[in-house]
Amino acid sequence: MAATALTNQKAWFDRSAIANAETKYHEYRSKINFVPSQCTLASEISKARQHIKNSLERMDGIAALAASPGAELLDRLSSVEKENEKLRSIIDGLNNLVVDLQERVKSLESGKVAPAAKPAAAAAAKPAPAVAPAKKAAANDDEDDDDDVDLFGSEDEDEDDAAAQLREKRLAEYAAKKSKKPALIAKSNVILDIKPWDDETDMKQMEAEVRKISADGLLLGAAKLVPLAYGIHKLQMSCVIEDDKISVDWLQEEIEKIEDFVQSVDIAAFNKI
Repeated sequence: MAATALTNQKAWFDRSAIANAETKYHEYRSKINFVPSQCTLASEISKARQHIKNSLERMDGIAALAASPGAELLDRLSSVEKENEKLRSIIDGLNNLVVDLQERVKSLESGKVAPAAKPAAAAAAKPAPAVAPAKKAAANDDEDDDDDVDLFGSEDEDEDDAAAQLREKRLAEYAAKKSKKPALIAKSNVILDIKPWDDETDMKQMEAEVRKISADGLLLGAAKLVPLAYGIHKLQMSCVIEDDKISVDWLQEEIEKIEDFVQSVDIAAFNKI
């Protein structure tokens, strides 16, 4: 039984074949991973040369740009120079104008004409001598006015009397005209809320009692019943009163005197007419 079992296990009989296969596998792997060092070194050197060449070309381009400025920059510099020249000319003109004005002011203050070298100042200073004739004419007018003065004031008194009479006449006419106009009577429209004691109050009888109130300047108008709550209604009545003759407080007191029907009186609205 043991001999037959050993004959069935063929691993040890094929060991040489397995070792050869393993050797070939490792040799194949070593060939794949092997890279010649000379090839890698040559490639790195070529890359470095190309990088140095590119860097030199870029530096040459930058140096060329720095040596020859662009046309745009030159145009801008020329425009700035032109503007600078214009500003200088304007400033010089302003300085000359200020100097001329100072000399003109000095000449006017001293009463002398500026030198002929400054035509503008001379032209401005020419009207100055005309002041003297004007002063003489004014002095002559003052002397004529002094001659016409009335020392006793007789003419002024006559004028004051005439003005006073005219003013009194106009005031009298205005007073007569105002008296003819009818005087305006100030009136107001009042709406009253008259509340009863309960729902059993006779509202018609209460309205009749209220309308019995009469006075000069009082005019009672329309009335209507307005519901309050729980079947109770209030009497809302409008009236017109003259402010100088009838006051609202007096009217409220007169209505509240009807104690059998009226509990209270309120003002719902008050408008001037």
